[in-house]
Amino acid sequence: MGLLEGKAVVVTGGAQGIGLSIAHRCVSEGARVVLGDLDRAAIEVAVKELGGESVARGVYCDVTSADDMTGLLGAAVDAFGSLDVLVNNAGITRDATMRTMTEEQFDQVISVHLKGSWLGTKHASLIMREQKSGSIVNISSLSGKAGMLGQTNYSAAKAGIVGLTKAAAKEVAHLGIRVNAVQPGLIRTAMTEAMPQKAWDQKMQEIPMGRAGEPDEVAKVVLFYASDLSSYLTGTVAEVTGGRLM
Repeated sequence: MGLLEGKAVVVTGGAQGIGLSIAHRCVSEGARVVLGDLDRAAIEVAVKELGGESVARGVYCDVTSADDMTGLLGAAVDAFGSLDVLVNNAGITRDATMRTMTEEQFDQVISVHLKGSWLGTKHASLIMREQKSGSIVNISSLSGKAGMLGQTNYSAAKAGIVGLTKAAAKEVAHLGIRVNAVQPGLIRTAMTEAMPQKAWDQKMQEIPMGRAGEPDEVAKVVLFYASDLSSYLTGTVAEVTGGRLM
């Protein structure tokens, strides 16, 4: 029996990157997953990669839309009979110095990360309260703890996710719902590997473990929060950073 045997898991931004790694880890532990993403082609590929429609479904979803979010969560109930875990993972970057950042760039990042996580947490909890159980995992970032140059929008959104997580955890604990957050540091993905070498080297110097993390190392922490291994944890934040910026 896997740690998530028979559970239904929804992952936003789940068709690629860290989100897809989370989906793979959940399926390997017996879960059935529903991926929400804006990239229809990537959704189709990811569903096949995960094992087909018996274990995975894909739904086009703009996380800033309440209708899209309720549709995504409802797809898990319709396809697999329940909603046991939600991972709010979807995100974008619009990096610029505060002087040059446009209001639109600020609003876009806040909307996708913070509003998207709020919509997911709100609407998932409305379903989970009827079951009297559930786990919500919000993906924050080390940028939300330390603040990063050129990321006033992203750092603000990711810090806000921590506040959202703690406040929501207090509201829904009596309903049997847990809400926790994960703060990844430098994780080896297509996006981070596209950084200038100088920026990569600077970040590496801050990591005591001397290496970048892998997407599955984030996924395993999400699995911990999603499963009963963390049954007495709510409102907590796990840093998956190799010790960076302790």
